[in-house]
Order: sequence, then structure tokens, then C-alpha cells
Amino acid sequence: MLSINNLNLQYGGKHLFRDLSVQVHTGDRIGLAGVNGSGKSTLFKIMCGQQEIDPGTVSRASWFTVAYLPQEVTVSLGRQTIFAEAESAFAEVLVQQREMEEIGRELAGLSEDDSRVQPLLRRQGELQHLLEGHDVFRIRPAIERILLGLGFSAADLDQEVESFSGGWIMRLLLAKLLLREPALLLLDEPTNHLDLDSLTWLEEFLGQYRGAMIIISHDRSFLDRVTSTTWELSLGRLTVYHGNYSKYLVDKEERLAVERAAYANQQARIKQTERFIERFRAKSTKSRQVQSRVKQLQKMDRLELSASERSIHFSFPPAVSSGRDVLEVQGLRKAFGGRVVFDGLDLSLQRGDKLAVVGVNGAGKTTLLKIIAGIEPAEGTVRLGYNVMFSYFGQHQAQELAADLTVLDTVYHAAEELTMTRVRSLLGAFLFRGDDADKKVQILSGGEKSRVALARMLVQPANLMLLDEPTNHLDISSQEVLQEALAQYEGAIIVVSHNRFFVNSFVNKVLEVRDGRATLFEGNVDDYLDRRRQEEAESAGPPKNAGAGTPAAHGAAGPVPGADKKVQRRERALLRQKLSKQLKPWKNKVRQAEAEIEQLEARKQEMEKLMADPELYADQAKWSEVSREYNGVGRRLERHYALWEEAQEQVESIEQQA
Repeated sequence: MLSINNLNLQYGGKHLFRDLSVQVHTGDRIGLAGVNGSGKSTLFKIMCGQQEIDPGTVSRASWFTVAYLPQEVTVSLGRQTIFAEAESAFAEVLVQQREMEEIGRELAGLSEDDSRVQPLLRRQGELQHLLEGHDVFRIRPAIERILLGLGFSAADLDQEVESFSGGWIMRLLLAKLLLREPALLLLDEPTNHLDLDSLTWLEEFLGQYRGAMIIISHDRSFLDRVTSTTWELSLGRLTVYHGNYSKYLVDKEERLAVERAAYANQQARIKQTERFIERFRAKSTKSRQVQSRVKQLQKMDRLELSASERSIHFSFPPAVSSGRDVLEVQGLRKAFGGRVVFDGLDLSLQRGDKLAVVGVNGAGKTTLLKIIAGIEPAEGTVRLGYNVMFSYFGQHQAQELAADLTVLDTVYHAAEELTMTRVRSLLGAFLFRGDDADKKVQILSGGEKSRVALARMLVQPANLMLLDEPTNHLDISSQEVLQEALAQYEGAIIVVSHNRFFVNSFVNKVLEVRDGRATLFEGNVDDYLDRRRQEEAESAGPPKNAGAGTPAAHGAAGPVPGADKKVQRRERALLRQKLSKQLKPWKNKVRQAEAEIEQLEARKQEMEKLMADPELYADQAKWSEVSREYNGVGRRLERHYALWEEAQEQVESIEQQA
């Protein structure tokens, strides 16, 4: 067990932590939430002992080991192979094993009455005790299982560490932590460098992990699948919510609603009491009641409202309408040296299509976007449709920003349609609030430059967006602003992202790039994963004895009575199965759209009642906020009605084939 008691930490005038107290127990699965700068990474460093604080503030049981995976690589791993570096996670065990073997050889050469025998036997017993629970013969299989699960190939294991990029080094560090099996895993953005397959494997691995874990992640789907408790850091205080991230959001809103109601009631009582005091202060006959109420106010434990993030809205500047056919790719071939990335890749995109590109790292997702953007040459044809204006976001753009400009100037100069106020609102969504927008680009970190480059791209009118991992440096609230804007965007989108929750809300197609080929799937990423699992189950084949009782199993001695009818029934069953597969993603879309429409209609009715209250108009700021939300709800309703109609038409069309 690990406990933190009354942790206080202050930098200048900012209180990072105020009387923070919390405990971690074996088996806890905790998601740590909070806006950027709230102290999440600092708390991790304190918990693992990397940052010193007052003695006794953090205490842990002697057996409670802690391992920390930071966001970025901070160590040099030298020139050993991937396997050897992973094996170093067992360094202490392997040293003890070698010492045991050496003692065994030494004892074999000594007589029973030798004075060295007893000390060696004692040491052998100590080592035996230390090695209990460590099966050294299972170390290699464990290393291979975890490295391969995290995306390394069998050939990679014998390659030197220094030949791999920073993203692969982070995977290796994660593998070492998982192999060590500490009592508490502290994982800071572990999904940033993982592809979809590795991410799915990690979820399954952590689901079976016996120790405790605390995870910082901007991937809501990952948090929902892995965690069962959520800690929220806000204004230096930590609040514990029971449930995963989605449950935390619901519970937090309920808590805030109760808090706001209690605050409003108390404020009403205070005003009523103050009016009584003011009215009867001068009357001697009421002096006792006045003094009583003055004391009540003095003794009252006044409630404070929790600070909430300012609501930020953003919509893309309008662009000219393109033709129906936005993009046509035919016979694409790309090779680096002797390695073929694509061979014969075809792709077509129409106006309004929103496509997610998925595949393992190295499959060519980023390369495909660069080829479409004209940055990378390739064999084959890439043809943009009529009036298509595209914008592209890739990691290289952060290095191309003008260093001497401020953040605000960089984005405002690129905006053709947006006012300064709207640009500042957008920068707020991308974590540049207040004076941060006036910083020079040259003093920004790599992550901050990437956010500026993304914001700069988004303000330029375009009807085709090419986005390569746009959420890597955004917190969840910023992702939601971008997510909502992309869902309302009328143009076409091609996005490479490992963040399933982010892309699921707006993509309608998935392109899987695998082994140089591309396969198109209808639906979002969840639909694609369901299809993959179904295909893998089918490819596993029927049980070995599945066909033992069929006529074919007994040879072909002659016609079997009723065989034609059986064939027809089998064909009809296969047709129904095929149609069922086609129907499933569209029926899911119908259900999802209906659920969203029901919630949005209910919210719209609530807001219409609120807007009918004349007192609302007296508070201009509140009226503006409500009006903005009401308009946003209306836009989302229109979009979900359109999605429902499209899905319903597809369902009816497929059912007519039955």
C-alpha cells in the first residue's frame, strides 16, 4: 500500500497541491484526470520518489514497489540489442541465478568436512529464498510475448536499440516495466506511441495485471476499458470518483449540479439575512434579532463553487464547395530501398467522407498522407477532384513555424475569415490561454509548437483535411473542441490517429493498411474492430469434428435424398448470415443516432424552458452562454438526424435483398 498525507506544493503564487491525501491499494486501477498543468506528472514523480518532498508525506509498505513510465525518453539505453535491454528488467534475478550456479559448481569440488561448505550452503539457502517465485526458464518466453505484443517483430529483437526511433524506445521502456511486474505501475500517456493492434494488446494485458496502476491518458476509450476509479486533480485538490472516465464525467456533472444548487440556496439565505439586518439595524426593538443574524453570518461555513473550464467553441472557416469526387488514388506503389510499403493501393473519397487510416506502425499510414499531400513521391496516380483545396497537418510543420512571431500572430496571419476574438478562442482550446498566446514561437516546447501548427492549419479554408495524429499534444477538453468541429465539418477528412474515442464520433469509413494492401471498411473504428474479430473467429475454422455427420463425410456413393433442399437451405442461411453482417454496423448507427437524438431533444426542451424565463435576459453573460449551447444542440441534432436517415436507408436497402 502507498499513502500520501497532507501533500502541499507551491510554485511562486500557484498552489499545485493543497492538503492532498490519498491511498493506493493492491489491484487499484486508477485514471488520473486534470487539465494540462494541473500537476499530474509532478504527482507521479513524487509517488515514485523522483521528486523530494517533506519526510513522511509519502509512505509505502516495504514490499510495495513503484515503476514510472514518463511521457518522453529521458535515458540513453546504449548499444545493446532490444532483447538484451528488455532482459535487463530481470538483472537482479539473473545475477542471483548465476551466483547459485557458481555455488553449485564450487560445492561439487569440496569435501563435506571443508570449512567453506557451511557458509556456501547458507548463501545457497538465501539465494533459493530470493529466487522463489522467479522461474528463470520462463524469462525468455515472457520477454518475447511482451515485445511482440507491443509491436516489435521477431527480427527486431536482435537489432541494436540505437537504431530505433524515440517512439519504439518508449515501447521498449514500457515492456521493461511490464516485465518487472511492480506493485504499482505509473503510466504517463502510454498510448501515444502505440498503433491500434498494440493498443488493443496492452488493454488486454493490463486487464489481467495483478498489481495496481495509475494512468494518465488523453485516450478516453483506453481509460474506459482499463480503469475502474478516477482521480481528478483541479486547483490543487484531488477528488476520487468510483468508476471509469465516462462514469466520472456523469458523476462529476451530478456533483456540480448539487454543489451549484446548495451554493445558490446558501446565497439566497445570506441575501435574505443581510436584507433583514439592513432593514432593522436602527430599530431598538429588533436589536436582539439583528445581532443573532449577524452572528449567524459570521459562523456560517460559506460554500465555494468548484472552478470549471471555460466552454470553448470552434467551427472551421467556410471553403468553396468541391465536386462530388474528392480524391482518386489508383495503383499506388511506394518502396524505401528494398522494402515495399504499398503495391497496387486504390482509394476513392467523396465529398463529406471522413476516413480513418489504421494499421501497425510502419505500415505506411503517414507515408500515404504525405503522398496525397504531394510531399512524398510515389508510383501510381493521385488525382484531386474539382475545386478541392486541401490542408495537411504533419509533424514536420512544427519546425517550419516562424520563430520570431508570437503564437497569436502565427495563427491570425494564416486565418482568412476569423476575427482576432475567434482566433484567441481557438488558441484557448489548444491550451494557449491569456498571456500564453503572446509567447514567441522560438521559446515553445516541441509539443507546444505542434499545437500551434495544428491551430494554424485549421484556420485555413479547405474542403479536404489530411490529419496525422492531431491529438498527440492535446488534453481531453481540447480534443472535444476539435472533435465537435470535425463532426460538423462539411468537407472530407483523412485522419491517422490511434485515439479511437476521438475518431469514432466523426469517421464513417476505415482504411486498413496492412502488408502493402489497403482494405476499406464501412463504419467507424469500433465497427472495424468488430469486423476484424469476426473475421479472425471465422478464419479459425469450425471444430475438427464439425463435418462428421454430413453426407459429404460418408463419401459420394450416390445422390443423397433431399440433398438439393439442404443445399438450398444452406445457401439461404449463408445469404442471411452475409446480410446480417452488412446490417450490423448500420443498425448500430441507427441505435446510436436515436440515442443521441433522444438526449439532444431532451436537452433542447430543457434549454427552451430556461430561455422562456425572463430573468435569464437580465444576465447577459448567462444568456450568451445558453444561446450558444442552444445553437450548438440544434446543429448537432440536424447532423444526427442526417446520420439516422442515411443509416435507416441503408438498413432498408439491405433488408430488401433478403
